[in-house]
Amino acid sequence: MTELYPSMPTGPSRRSTLRAAGGGTLLLGLGLAGCRSAVSEASSDPSGAGAEPKRGGTLTVAVNADFTPGLLYSQSQQSSQHRLIFNTLTRYDDQLRPKPELAISWTYADDGRALTLRLRDDVTFHNGRKFTADDVVFAVKNLQKPVRAAQLRSTAAAVTGFEKRGDHELVLKLAHPVNNLFDLFEFMIITDPESAEDAVTGRKLIGTGPFVLKKWSPGSGLSLRRNENYWQPGRPYLDGVELRVIPQADALISSLRSGQSQLSFNVPGKNLGAIKSDERLSVTDYDTGAGAVYLGVNTTVTPLDDKTVRHALAWAVDRERLLAQTLGGHGLASAAPWPTSSPAFTEAHRTHYSHDPGKARELLRSAGHTKLAFPLLHLALPGETAIAESLQYDLEQVGVHVTLQPTDPATAQKKLISQGMPALWTLGHGFAQVQPSTLAVSAYPFNEAKNTSRYRSDEYTDVVREAWTEPESTAAAANALHERISRILLDEAFIIDLVVRGQVQVSAAGLHGVTLNKFSYLNLDDAYLV
Repeated sequence: MTELYPSMPTGPSRRSTLRAAGGGTLLLGLGLAGCRSAVSEASSDPSGAGAEPKRGGTLTVAVNADFTPGLLYSQSQQSSQHRLIFNTLTRYDDQLRPKPELAISWTYADDGRALTLRLRDDVTFHNGRKFTADDVVFAVKNLQKPVRAAQLRSTAAAVTGFEKRGDHELVLKLAHPVNNLFDLFEFMIITDPESAEDAVTGRKLIGTGPFVLKKWSPGSGLSLRRNENYWQPGRPYLDGVELRVIPQADALISSLRSGQSQLSFNVPGKNLGAIKSDERLSVTDYDTGAGAVYLGVNTTVTPLDDKTVRHALAWAVDRERLLAQTLGGHGLASAAPWPTSSPAFTEAHRTHYSHDPGKARELLRSAGHTKLAFPLLHLALPGETAIAESLQYDLEQVGVHVTLQPTDPATAQKKLISQGMPALWTLGHGFAQVQPSTLAVSAYPFNEAKNTSRYRSDEYTDVVREAWTEPESTAAAANALHERISRILLDEAFIIDLVVRGQVQVSAAGLHGVTLNKFSYLNLDDAYLV
C-alpha cells in the first residue's frame, strides 16, 4: 500500500534536530537551515553529546497503524519493523551514495549489464542458518513476483541471471543497465526463504536484523527482543523494542508526554504545537519529506482528457492554505513531486503552479466550460478528509463541483493499482526521495507503462526509460533528464502535486542514535536510552 501516506514518513537523507522547547519557530518544514545527515546522526546526535552509549532498556515506539504482513515486501503505511528484524544489502547516505550492509563491496561490469556483489560471511539468520548468496537470489526473485506487489518490481525484473562464485560472492546479470539498482538494495529486505510464506501471514518473521520477533498481537503491535548473535559486535544496545499501535493523535501525544512511549513518527504536523514546549521531548525534521499529497486525474474521463482543463485544476488549488490548514504548516507547498533533498528538485518546478483562480476560470472558459462536476475519491481518515474538503472548496470557486467519495484504504489501494479510480482522487505518493527515475518506473501514479491516470505518451516513456537505463555519465546529463521528466509531469498534469509532507521524529530527550533509511525502515542498531 505504498502510495497511501496518511501520515507515515518516507525515507530521510538529512534532518535537523532541535530540542522541543524554544524550537517551534524552526519547525517550518523542509529545507531547514542546518539540516543534518540522518546517517551521521547515529554517531553525532547533538542531544546525545557527552552521553556514553548505555546497554539495556526497552524502547516503546508509538505507531498509528499496525503491521500488515501481507504487505511485507512492498512499502506500506507502516514499515518501521523492516530494518529492525531484517537487513538490506546496502543503505544510502544523504548524498544517495550506497554504503555497505550485508553487501560489503560491489563492482559494475564496464557495459553496466552485470554487478558483482561481495557479501558478509559472518551473518546468521535468527534461526541459526548462515546467510549466503542463495538468500540474495531468493530475495530478488521474490520481488519479481507480481503477487508481492513490490514497487521496485521493475528493477528486480531487470535482473535476468545469477552467477554464484562461492557462498558469498554473486554476479547479478541485467537485461539492460539500470541506475536505481541501489534503490532496490535499500528497499529489498533479506528474509529467510524457508519461512517466506509464513512471513506474509505474520506467523514467522525471520531475518538477520538486530531484533528477533517475540510476538505479533494484531491490532496492538509487535514485541521484539535483542538478537544476541547480531553480526555487528556489541549491537544493538537495547534489550528490546515494542511497536505499540496508538491510532488516535491525542492518545499518541499523551503517550509520548507521559513517557509510556519514547519515539514516534506519526504525530500530525498540526498537533506538534502540543509538544513543542515539553523539554522532555525532541523534534527532528527530515528534509526528504514524508511523501507528497496530490490530486490525481483520470485522463480517460471527458473533459479531463484535455490538458487545458487539467491545468485549470492545477491553478485552482491554494497549496499554501492546504498546507497551513490541514497539515499545520508542516511541509512544503509544491507543484512538483520532489522533496528538497532530491537531485530533481528545483524552486522553479516547485512554484510552477500557484493559486490563481482567475487564471483557472479563464482556462476553463477557453476550453468551453463554465460548470463541471466530478467525483473525488479520498481516504476515509480525518486528515485525508480535511485535504479533500479543502480541494472541494478551491475547485468550487472556479466552477468545478466535486462530490466526495470517502473510501477505506484497502479499497483505495486496489483502485490505484487496477486503474479503477474515478475522475478525480487525492492520495499520497512516495518514491520521489531516491533516484528520480524510480518515481516514474515504480510509483503507481507515475508509472510510464501503466499509471493510475491511464496517461500514455511516447515522449514520457522515452525519457523515463532513458533516465532509468542510461548510466549517469555526468551530473549535467542526469539533471537534463530530470528536467525533461519534470517538465512533462508539470505540463501534462495527470498527477497534480500539492504538498510535500513534512517528516517529523518525536523522541524522548534521553533517546539517541535513531535513524531511518530512505524507505522509512527504522534503524536502531546504535540507539540507546540514557
